[in-house]
Amino acid sequence: MTRVVVVDDHPMVAEGIEAILDSYDDIDVVATLANGQEIVDQAPDLKPDVVLLDLNMPQVGGLTATEMLLEQNPDLRILILSMHDTTEYITSALGHGAMGYVLKDVPTDEIKRAIDTVMKGERYLCTGAQGSLEPAKDREQLTNREQTILLQLAQGKSNKEVAIALDISVRTVETHRKNIKRKLGISSTAGLTRYALEHGVLQGTGVEL
Repeated sequence: MTRVVVVDDHPMVAEGIEAILDSYDDIDVVATLANGQEIVDQAPDLKPDVVLLDLNMPQVGGLTATEMLLEQNPDLRILILSMHDTTEYITSALGHGAMGYVLKDVPTDEIKRAIDTVMKGERYLCTGAQGSLEPAKDREQLTNREQTILLQLAQGKSNKEVAIALDISVRTVETHRKNIKRKLGISSTAGLTRYALEHGVLQGTGVEL
């Protein structure tokens, strides 16, 4: 039996997933919880094999909960269950240690397939998530100048501060910034910082997120 906990702050969603999974003889839904803090507190007693986590929840969200759960138990399988299909959300989830990413509108049997896959120690991305990541393979590479500016931005510097540091105009920095976001498929400064951390851009700079 695979022990599963469903964590979602929308009761109808959590109960709906529980009802789906209860129809399988080899899955035991041991709890449905409403936020990340609840699963972090209760995981030692519930001893789940797989946790289905929503991303956006009150108190403690899915990404933070993933990190905290894996600190408790590195062997735990985390499956993110989300409505967001953007590259930034998916790469962030995988970067935090999630083994799978499933969109909430997938067919019911795909949730079961995702659980079976991560239980075998393999990563699982539903079709919609795979489609969002596909462009990353063919994405344009950052130029040396763009990599330099990414490092500056990820350290929390403003466009003006970057312009002064590199002796270029603010408008030039803004243009580079737009190109960096377009090439990486990232929409926010926080996303740029996370990307920089995950890809070693900030190594040795002492910057943390």
